[in-house]
Amino acid sequence: MGRDPGSTPDREAAGERGLAEAERVELTVGPVAPGGHCVARVDGQVVFVRHALPGERVVAEVTEVHRGFVRADAVTVLDASPDRVPAPCPYARPGQCGGCDLQHVAPAAQLEWKVAVVREQLSRLGGLTETELDGLGVRVEALPGGSLGWRSRVRYAVDAADRAGLLKHRSHEVVPIDRCLIAHPAIQSLPVLSAGGARWPDADAVETVASTGGDVAVATVVDGVASTVEGPATVCEVAAGREWTLPATAFWQVHPAATDALVGAVLELVDPQPGERAWDLYGGAGLFAAALAGRVGDTGRVTLVEAAEQGVAAARQNLSDLPRVEVVAARVETALARRRITGPVDVVVLDPPRTGAGSRVVRELVAAGPRAVGYVACDPAAFARDVRTFAESGWRLAVLRGFDLFPMTQHVELVGLLLPPSSR
Repeated sequence: MGRDPGSTPDREAAGERGLAEAERVELTVGPVAPGGHCVARVDGQVVFVRHALPGERVVAEVTEVHRGFVRADAVTVLDASPDRVPAPCPYARPGQCGGCDLQHVAPAAQLEWKVAVVREQLSRLGGLTETELDGLGVRVEALPGGSLGWRSRVRYAVDAADRAGLLKHRSHEVVPIDRCLIAHPAIQSLPVLSAGGARWPDADAVETVASTGGDVAVATVVDGVASTVEGPATVCEVAAGREWTLPATAFWQVHPAATDALVGAVLELVDPQPGERAWDLYGGAGLFAAALAGRVGDTGRVTLVEAAEQGVAAARQNLSDLPRVEVVAARVETALARRRITGPVDVVVLDPPRTGAGSRVVRELVAAGPRAVGYVACDPAAFARDVRTFAESGWRLAVLRGFDLFPMTQHVELVGLLLPPSSR
């Protein structure tokens, strides 16, 4: 690896001082890392490189300098990987939109990229051995619909000139755009962006929705409060054989095929039986609770726990025809610690936020003694830490499935089956 010819002689002679912001350096790219980066080293210094692929030789420009590592963008590719493809979006470039991490990666290689990240996190943070990882057969499954036009909810930031756009990577700077190619076609057609002359005075952000039920809505966000300005204030979603009514700005999976894929995986793994008692923790509008209720039947019982007001209201409205489902408005930690929900329980579905469930919740679940926990995770690192906590009580990750709910980005969704020691 050598320095870019534009490097200054004194910088070259004093490599131990490290790289400087905006400096360009020639390097060979190493393995993938969480966050849409690959890892490289220059004079022993760790460099996290975006817009690159493992094995490539590139010229990278340093964007951030930190103690122990720097961040950089690959600005020139000298030796390209066979998995490199032209990015379809003109904004998926260094210094432009930060929303898509992997547009330069062939679709099949994007799946392998995510598998590599999941394995690395489960090894380093989860404590799993290579043999255990091989036994899980970790893979990431593509969903129907392709890599573009899938995102059914897009939040645009608004810049100082009142134009809607998307943020640069790790920045609050807004990049005005004329189209987002991963957005649902109905969202791409909305007159929201500045290319069509749209301006959004006084708005902090603009939220757009294209529901699976056919509703299209636009809302502005001011000081954290969303107000619908076009389309219905509530939208219809179709999932798991039911229709769901919820506020246009409420949380819902952004890939149209995601809900059915996740429900199918959860039901397959935890296999609820008639008469069983189930918990749906971080239950949102009740997607998994409804699916569980259909399996445990009239002699079973499902308890949903959700803290967000919008989620609780949506769950109570959408599950009102299921009398065996109880909705508890509380933080999961509080509900478990204060016995707002109590055992015995047979199966648990755990769908925590990006930060994971955490050791306190995991220990409470272990104490409750279910026969199986189905864990839905949107962050491999948080999932791996929780897997390690389960393992400290003798539990094991028996099955793991990955889903590419977010094509063109580094994000991946996981569904794992955790079993207690008695299952061996």
